[in-house]
Amino acid sequence: MSDTENTSRTLDPALLEVLVCPVCHGPLIYDQANNELISEQSGLAYPVRDGIPIMLVDQARRLDAA
Repeated sequence: MSDTENTSRTLDPALLEVLVCPVCHGPLIYDQANNELISEQSGLAYPVRDGIPIMLVDQARRLDAA
């Protein structure tokens, strides 16, 4: 069971190197605690579900301005 939990909470580093924000085409930062890819330039957080980044703007969460 712990292998399944770890799989859902990790992201392949090679994948992170090639992914960019679909809005600004800027870099993404992986937030392991929230299992999200953060675009600081766009102020969006894209969810990662079962190790798959969901790079759809309508699925992204807006980051707080604070």
